[in-house]
Amino acid sequence: MPSIHEFTTWEPLLRLLHAQHAERLAVPGGYVTGQISRGGWSVPLRRKSPPPGRAAQIEDMQDEYDAVERVRTALADSGLAAISFVTEAAPAGGAVLHLLEPGPAVEPGIGGPYPGSILLVEDAVAEPWRRLPEPVDGAAPDPAADPALLERTLRERLPDAIGATEAEIAAVEDRLGIPLPEELKVLYRVTRARREDWGSKYEKADQVFDAVGCELFSLDGLYIADASSRRCPWQFAAMEAVVTPPDAAVQGVVGSPGWIVFGDNGGGDRLAVDLTPGPRGHTGQIILLSHEENIGAELLAASLTGLVLDGESEGEGRRHRREQPAVAHVNIRGVSSVQAAAHPALEVLSIGVWEGEPVSLAPVVGLPRLRTLSAYPGTLADPLEITELKGLEYLKLGPEEWRVLLDADAVPRSMLAAGITVHGERHPLPVADLADELLALWDRPGITRTTAEGSL
Repeated sequence: MPSIHEFTTWEPLLRLLHAQHAERLAVPGGYVTGQISRGGWSVPLRRKSPPPGRAAQIEDMQDEYDAVERVRTALADSGLAAISFVTEAAPAGGAVLHLLEPGPAVEPGIGGPYPGSILLVEDAVAEPWRRLPEPVDGAAPDPAADPALLERTLRERLPDAIGATEAEIAAVEDRLGIPLPEELKVLYRVTRARREDWGSKYEKADQVFDAVGCELFSLDGLYIADASSRRCPWQFAAMEAVVTPPDAAVQGVVGSPGWIVFGDNGGGDRLAVDLTPGPRGHTGQIILLSHEENIGAELLAASLTGLVLDGESEGEGRRHRREQPAVAHVNIRGVSSVQAAAHPALEVLSIGVWEGEPVSLAPVVGLPRLRTLSAYPGTLADPLEITELKGLEYLKLGPEEWRVLLDADAVPRSMLAAGITVHGERHPLPVADLADELLALWDRPGITRTTAEGSL
């Protein structure tokens, strides 16, 4: 198999692209671009519509599928997660292919050829991922938690289950570095939930689901849902804020050393025992970590006893989504102005699509907690006002705004990561050049480029 950098690897895909976009590529400066990753691809090819009444199938796009799979195989062989490409018409006929590899200091773009977040400081994570739960004075188990009743109930529901030994439980505690709460120990003393214990009797797994209320992990499958277990691209992570109101049962953190995951709801959401509850919560309460959320959790039951005996209770929502004061979205449908967003607690300011005059950042200068600014291209009256924001960790701007800061040698050096917002269609190579300029300021490795040319 040719390597990912060889023209022959891409030739079938380039034939399709150049055939469909012949007029565009014939114009001086014309190009076609896309992205391919191990998990999917985004290439500008028109597909045939399936016959009426039938869903689209691979056969309807077989040429595209085969051409892309050739590239994805080479991508996997190279050890790369994703690659972007630009193709142009060669002066003497054929095609020119430009390949862009993000490298270790750039996250892959999402659904397009442009770079994702630019990682200026190695291994740095967004502020919410550095936050630990706050100690809560007086936190205690729910009064209705009853390990003895829990054990009797589970043994009645699972009379033939094989339970874990005390040595097996102790080994898990050593691995996790934390003692298991008594209710969780009781659960695994009744059943260790190992697939090999059930053999081919799949109804045994259904019995456990019905008895406990979730797809129970085996004892060896328990893990701590700390912040590192909840990975998130910088461009989303930087826009989050940890908020735990005084009446919250669950702390609004990304993860906690006291969240012990023990099961799944069958839809990809994880159940955990919470040993670090919010101000109105209970130690040992059961929470749900949604796979669609980056931060926070939903209260399911005040205890494992309550979950098993009574099922899910009416708990609080997954998050206390308060746009203000910690996070403000200034746009035509959100917060009305930067002035209205200004608050001592403001951490994240996003300036989106705006119909009025470009805005000034003067109202938020000096705010002690402001760490993220994302401004849609053309929305800032004076990009150099950014130099007055002393605590920025993440800054996302359009290419023109970045150009102003770079030319003035005014890029904030407090940043840990950065992003480039591309409005409309732009040639990816100048955008990659801009990303490399930012990376060079921190002596970080740039985007790798490869150019190949061949006949079609």
